[in-house]
Amino acid sequence: MTEKCLLIIDGFNLLSRAYFATSYNRPVESLEKNENGIPVNGMNVFLRKLHSLLSQYNATHCVVTWDIPREETFRRQLYPPYKQTRNELPEPLIQQYELVKKELDSLSIAQLTLSPYEADDLMGSISKKWTEEAPQAPAYIYSNDKDLFQLIDKQVSQIIAAKKQDIVMDYERFIQTYEVRPEQWVDVKALLGDSSDNIPGCPGVGEKTALPLIQAYTTLELLFHQLDDLDPRFNRVKKKLATGKEMTLLSKELSAIKCDIESLPAISSFERSKVSLL
Repeated sequence: MTEKCLLIIDGFNLLSRAYFATSYNRPVESLEKNENGIPVNGMNVFLRKLHSLLSQYNATHCVVTWDIPREETFRRQLYPPYKQTRNELPEPLIQQYELVKKELDSLSIAQLTLSPYEADDLMGSISKKWTEEAPQAPAYIYSNDKDLFQLIDKQVSQIIAAKKQDIVMDYERFIQTYEVRPEQWVDVKALLGDSSDNIPGCPGVGEKTALPLIQAYTTLELLFHQLDDLDPRFNRVKKKLATGKEMTLLSKELSAIKCDIESLPAISSFERSKVSLL
């Protein structure tokens, strides 16, 4: 019996990287096109990579998650400026998004979009459901988004694209690299904020301080509870932490990936037993 294995693809992360990598400094007119004149440079790279991942990890289950329009996310209700500074996507990329979805449908590859949740939340809830229904069976999330580090556990790993070869960030490797547990990553991210998502973080607290703070205090809540008795090595950011407490806790709420979405399709719907080979 084949060992179960789930592959979760961060759809826009892969497609956008594929598109920009193959269109950099090139006019749209020079991009590879289909018979209808629509660019397919990003789509072709997307499909080749998907085929490679399915083969390499011998995935028995696969799902591609997609983001919803930014204005639909529940995070906008929590914080209206969320993702408001992002640029609009180029038209050729939007066209290829539609083409990729149709191609995946023809290949019977499961896809998921669910308002008001973002792809991160879908990946979190799917991986959580997988670990509950398929104990011991591995799951791999393919994405270069480090926000997803918080989803890593002893069963769930993240595959990160790199120049020479992909990096598999599993539980042990994460702890060795960052000296915190994956579930603490959201606290680190909350302190740092995220300019691309317009998440404020704690002004004045940077990368050299955020990680050591969580290594020392484990969570934001414990950090703020002990702020009056803060370790002297963090004195230079003590005032900044006190001033930025409210925005930092909001940033944690914005950065936290939901892993409890109830309205997910059954895990069995991601099975590849009848899927056409790419």
